[in-house]
Amino acid sequence: MIESDDPPDPAPPPIGKELTLADLYAVADAHLREVDDGEPLDPLTRTFIELAVRSSVTTLDVEGAKRHMQTALDLGATADQVHEVLMLVSGLGVHTLFETTGHLYALASERQQVPADSVLDTDRHRLWERFVENDPYRQRLEDEIPGFLHALIRISPQAFAAFCEYCAVPWQTKNLRAVTKELIALAVDATPHHRYLPGLKLHLRNAIELGAGRKGIREALQIAAHSPPHRGVR
Repeated sequence: MIESDDPPDPAPPPIGKELTLADLYAVADAHLREVDDGEPLDPLTRTFIELAVRSSVTTLDVEGAKRHMQTALDLGATADQVHEVLMLVSGLGVHTLFETTGHLYALASERQQVPADSVLDTDRHRLWERFVENDPYRQRLEDEIPGFLHALIRISPQAFAAFCEYCAVPWQTKNLRAVTKELIALAVDATPHHRYLPGLKLHLRNAIELGAGRKGIREALQIAAHSPPHRGVR
């Protein structure tokens, strides 16, 4: 398990109380206290983040996404880079699995529909070794979403493998710098209509470790805060 020297997060709102943007920013500020100012975002990185928050499933500002795709290409981005942004953001749907799989596994275990905390069979063990065993990124995911990976592989090894393979695509193609992708991901998790604290914390920690400074991270959060509401798609 990865050890962290991060400061403790501010106390989260009580269960049932709305998690606000201010709550997310308070967590971000706690992590940024010892971070250098660093450089502001360059125009192309800003454009990638603007594109990301508009193409997110919780926003789907299609016209805005088109404008920022055009701007990115005008600034010298390649089609492969723009598509990597879109692939990264499309993984937002896995948050459905993050927040429900553990609960389903607990309920199904109570009904003896799945073995409770069983030792992995041979096929599942091989999948775990392939995707998780020596992957610090997925170990950090386990820190933020405890039990998710264990529950998913027990309920559906097919879904586990598909999850790991799909989410890995934008990290394997490597058309964008890793720190850029982390800034994109934390911004998407901090939009007004998503506000996903576990993802924000995960990507914030990664961005800081990859060299993002306070200025760039706060710019990414401001872009997220001003993303438009979801108006529907015709």
